[in-house]
Amino acid sequence: MSRYGRFIPLLLMSLLVLAGCSNDPSAMNPVGKNAEMEAWIMLLSLGVMLLVILVVMVIFFYVIIRFRRRKGDDSIPEQVEGNTKLEITWTVIPIILLVIIAIPMVYQIFQLADDVPEAEAEGKKKENAITVNVTANQYWWEFEYPNQKVVTASDLYVPTGTKVYVELNSNDVIHSFWSAPLFGKQDANPGTTNHMWFKVPKGEEGVYNGQCAELCGPSHALMDFKIIAVSPDKFEKWVDAMKEGADKATTATAKQGKKIFKQTCLRCHAIGSKNSVGPNLTGFAERTTIAGILEFNKKNLKAWIHNAPSLKADVTMPSFKGKLTKDQVNALAEYLLQQKTGIELPK
Repeated sequence: MSRYGRFIPLLLMSLLVLAGCSNDPSAMNPVGKNAEMEAWIMLLSLGVMLLVILVVMVIFFYVIIRFRRRKGDDSIPEQVEGNTKLEITWTVIPIILLVIIAIPMVYQIFQLADDVPEAEAEGKKKENAITVNVTANQYWWEFEYPNQKVVTASDLYVPTGTKVYVELNSNDVIHSFWSAPLFGKQDANPGTTNHMWFKVPKGEEGVYNGQCAELCGPSHALMDFKIIAVSPDKFEKWVDAMKEGADKATTATAKQGKKIFKQTCLRCHAIGSKNSVGPNLTGFAERTTIAGILEFNKKNLKAWIHNAPSLKADVTMPSFKGKLTKDQVNALAEYLLQQKTGIELPK
């Protein structure tokens, strides 16, 4: 290895350490009670592990120094095999450490298991709470608000200071619903429903990243979503705007795009209606990304319409390469970019 090559391991280690130096919300910089409980368990586990490492290293170096081989000493060290006291000690200590971690973990499991369907079955009303049906697809997320009669995709709008109950399902394979700053991973399984909840505190308006955390196919790493936390008043305005499902086309080009949409896209997508095979596109122009991965702009939108499979492998959306002209793609993009609810995204 060259003289400079010796610094590569040090550089890689430095990059690993610096990767955690961020003020952005994360699993270790949680937002809300749910994420804070999970972060506390991680810190407790980390503390126990560091304590074990410290004790083992102290004993390790003490033994190396205290019982090192000395010149002229050829005697056999005292053997401790079968020492009952030592065996009891190194058996009991790990059990105690596991109990220290297990008790708060089990307690928090029951805390996080608060489930709105059970409360509704008992005839109780959950005040200041909403329910969202989350359905995982390859490779996008659908969000249905059954009480508000609203369906959307990619961006999950929630009001701050409100408990959000999530019912998770999958239309194909196993996925995993995860937003590190807000809550831990929960599987979305085909044929069954899993439940979870989270809450974004008041004053924490913002856009929080989410990700599928279960290997689900070629585009697993591109199966992103966003959680848009807004004030309760703004959330109600968003719900009203989504219910209206305004189908806007104010320019000649956009009107042409609307006709193309009805002829080409309506069999999979919808605007204002919840009945769609693919993502519902109501309020599409206010999405934070295109297809969960591309920066939101007209250029990327046209590229996605033109040939989606080239940008996100194994997606069900077909390629329109050779089927739509550049002018038709441009018209369709302009039409979609006019689908707005008028709700400003939080900074």
